Amino acid sequence: MMRFSLNQATTKRWPMDETVAGCVAAGVTQIGLWRDQVADHGLDRTAALLRAEGLTVTSLCRAGFFTAPDWKDDNLRAIEEAAALGAPVLVLVSGGLPAGSRDIDAARRRVSDAVGELVPHARDAGVRLAIEPLHPMFASDRCVVSTLRNALDLVAPYPAEDVGVTVDTYHLWWDDEVWSQIARAGAESRIACFQVADWVTPLPEGVLLGRGLPGTGCVELRRFREAVDAAGYTGPIEVEVFHEDVWSRPGDEVLKETLSLYAEHVL
Repeated sequence: MMRFSLNQATTKRWPMDETVAGCVAAGVTQIGLWRDQVADHGLDRTAALLRAEGLTVTSLCRAGFFTAPDWKDDNLRAIEEAAALGAPVLVLVSGGLPAGSRDIDAARRRVSDAVGELVPHARDAGVRLAIEPLHPMFASDRCVVSTLRNALDLVAPYPAEDVGVTVDTYHLWWDDEVWSQIARAGAESRIACFQVADWVTPLPEGVLLGRGLPGTGCVELRRFREAVDAAGYTGPIEVEVFHEDVWSRPGDEVLKETLSLYAEHVL
């Protein structure tokens, strides 16, 4: 249980101060943060609160979206925010196809080039970048990096200590290559972040919100945990869920259930 980290997405509507207090009360010592929620509370206030309460930040979500006109300025701000919060990892979601484009190969090359532009800044800040592959249904508008193989190939030109990958069970469970690619990621020292959520069907109309708490869907979550362990990853395990039914419940209730389901289905 010491590896457990509550990703803020799971309790999205729980205010920052209540989230931190709830984690402390539940004995949770690690938290994954989201930039919008940090901004709502204030960057400096959030950093001070976490230090005061002794919580460790496991990651900051998210940056990337390399097709946006201001992508570089936004990513540089995200790196600075991660450093201020003590987040060792900044999760990058690549963005989809540029407007009017059908060239997904070029879009993926653009991701690798953009990451290369960020590496010196992230290295100076002590922040590791982590490309997150998303399920292929998001390729057109949200993330052209769809498999762990895609992600590992794109980050290969850069040192592993600067750039890694995020292994997210929700996005990767369907891929018949995922086990061999997790082993490859371990051999290349590329696993920077491990996030857990289940896949529940039918998907809601907003397909982003189809993530379930551990054990409520069809993903072999323990098999993923065992695979990343076998690959040499010993870092935090974030539970990151997006679902309206989860968000509508009190945060302390969700955290209690999350801890129980994590123990049962991930450990």
